[in-house]
Amino acid sequence: MAVYTEVPDEELEAFLANYEIGTLLSYKGIAEGVENSNYMLHTDKGVYFLTLYEKRVAAGDLPFFLGLMDHLAENGINCPTPIRNLKGEMLGELAGRPAAIISFLEGVHVRRPQPRHCVEVGGALAQMHLAGEGFGLARPNALNVDGWGPLFDSCRAGIDGYMPGLAPELDRELGILMRDWPRDLPSGIIHADLFPDNVFFIGDRLSGLIDFYFACNDAYAYDLAICLNAWCFEIDGSFNITKARGLLQAYTQVRPLNAEELAALPLLARGSAMRFLLTRLYDWINHPPGAFVRPKNPKEYLIRLRFHRSVTSPAGYGLDA
Repeated sequence: MAVYTEVPDEELEAFLANYEIGTLLSYKGIAEGVENSNYMLHTDKGVYFLTLYEKRVAAGDLPFFLGLMDHLAENGINCPTPIRNLKGEMLGELAGRPAAIISFLEGVHVRRPQPRHCVEVGGALAQMHLAGEGFGLARPNALNVDGWGPLFDSCRAGIDGYMPGLAPELDRELGILMRDWPRDLPSGIIHADLFPDNVFFIGDRLSGLIDFYFACNDAYAYDLAICLNAWCFEIDGSFNITKARGLLQAYTQVRPLNAEELAALPLLARGSAMRFLLTRLYDWINHPPGAFVRPKNPKEYLIRLRFHRSVTSPAGYGLDA
């Protein structure tokens, strides 16, 4: 359960007195998220989330994250939104941690995405990119191409223990990505982590996007490439071109890609596979013995990276240039 900080009853009551969300009926810790402590609050006015931001989330980034959710909601994106307290503030402090109350979003995430779900995601991602325009704050992508080399170096010593011979392959790949990475594509606010567990559905209809705590400024097409990796591969590692075609076509119907974005898509997909491969490698190598949360296997993203090497044009993803 993702509760790292316990909240005494009297402190919670004092904190909630600063909000007009009704009388607290019950609350419980929930297992959503792995970075922060989360509680579900039931009041006589509705259901809310209480999030305590732990040390892995930089306090200086919180105004960006909370402000972005507020901005996106005001511009038509269904997402959780911060509840302002009586002083009009979105962020407070509880049990020695920065804390916020967030609105409740109905829906569930799908465990086995189908092509129809990918179509919904493609359209929603494009709408989010357009809605983010005009947001007044910016946040650099700490996990962009310039950060992958240092991340690789930080776990280089343990890579052979995970998979002999992998380090030279990643060295070569990083060299290509650093050399060829496009630096001038259309950019703005991206989600950067729009995996199936961060998208809610009611039936087959997308009900909203959640978890904006990796959001940052970067190329829109890179965000799209992350979704190709997250949504369009099957459990056996095979690429589902039907899912990719649906996702990309739905995206371009809302926000068309220019020629440079289309040409860069295979390299961006390789890069996004590398990003998640490296973070998984780091977590795998540095996993404390006996820890409750089991790290995800990096091999899943090695398979995806190798697939993207074989793609030479958008047609490999079902999209005509």
